[in-house]
Amino acid sequence: MTQLRQQLIKQMQLKGYCDKTIKSYVCIIAQVALYYHTPADQLTVDQIREFILNRITVDKLSKPWMNMAISAFKLLFCDVLRREWNRLDLPRPRRSQKVAIILSRDEVKKILDSKTNLKHRAILMLVYSAGLRRNEVRSLKISDIDSSRMLIHLHTTKGNKERYTILSPLMLDTLRKYYRRYRPEDWLFEGVTRTAISDSTVEAIFKQALKKSEVPKVVGIHSLRHAFATHMLEQGVSLPIIQQMMGHKSLKTTSGYLHVQQYSIQAVKSPLDALPI
Repeated sequence: MTQLRQQLIKQMQLKGYCDKTIKSYVCIIAQVALYYHTPADQLTVDQIREFILNRITVDKLSKPWMNMAISAFKLLFCDVLRREWNRLDLPRPRRSQKVAIILSRDEVKKILDSKTNLKHRAILMLVYSAGLRRNEVRSLKISDIDSSRMLIHLHTTKGNKERYTILSPLMLDTLRKYYRRYRPEDWLFEGVTRTAISDSTVEAIFKQALKKSEVPKVVGIHSLRHAFATHMLEQGVSLPIIQQMMGHKSLKTTSGYLHVQQYSIQAVKSPLDALPI
């Protein structure tokens, strides 16, 4: 497995996969090989299918895990072993059509106001004000904040696709106060060893703020990103612009927020008023 593992890792590195994805793919393939006591390059599709079925029915693993497992073996079979791949042999699960739980503006304010620690407040404000993912906010460097153009340059993004998003004037003011107090050197939000703050710490900061705010919703920090997109729609910002700021590959993904935005009936005009009477 060692030589095959190195080939797999090199192939993923050449394709630009992030370290977290590489580690996950290698781990899944190793688990299946160990389960059957069979070298990874000798595993059959039937064995892989049986293993995945067992994990999702017995161990109750999620559909995203199943998708990741299928992607890992597809890459192994096609890119490393050069075998034919029939997507019907390992069909991907149907996507669940779930509507995201959206925080109202008042709820977002309560969450942000619950944090008196300037660093923690700045992290949560940045996620909401720019529509960032958890990994994106923790991976920001000081040089990514472009105050002259009021933009944030994102490098570490889903799919390794760099993008720009907006920098709020209020956010910039908060970041300047934060910088004067904490004096980060390279990473915008540093941990105790001057490295980037961890994903788990960012999530914990949100969970503490949510609990203290007493907002009665079961959500994670990603809900601030959802709120950003929804509130932007309610302000009249067009879908393509929101798509660009969110880093969505497809406009279809962004349009999902159309189902959860709140319209004010008072702001809607009757077509009668437009008639030339």
